[in-house]
Amino acid sequence: MNVTTDTPLAATATGAGIAASVPVAATVDIDWNEAFCSEGANCFRFGLDDSGRAYIGSTLAPGEYVSDSVEALRALISAVKAGAADHLL
Repeated sequence: MNVTTDTPLAATATGAGIAASVPVAATVDIDWNEAFCSEGANCFRFGLDDSGRAYIGSTLAPGEYVSDSVEALRALISAVKAGAADHLL
């Protein structure tokens, strides 16, 4: 599973006089569904890109999202619905 942000990472870090560049994140064109909002206006949205990858993002941080294959996110959602994350509540 990938956690990504739309903000390109072009910063340069220096250590002991040696510069190391951070790779730039590619911008992805995501087709987002209508946001799903629960109590307290906690809104999440689901999306797909042209290559068939699935995305879950929050409306509070539009440029940040989790992505993986449709099958992997389907398994995650099924596990959450079955109670695998209830201990976090």
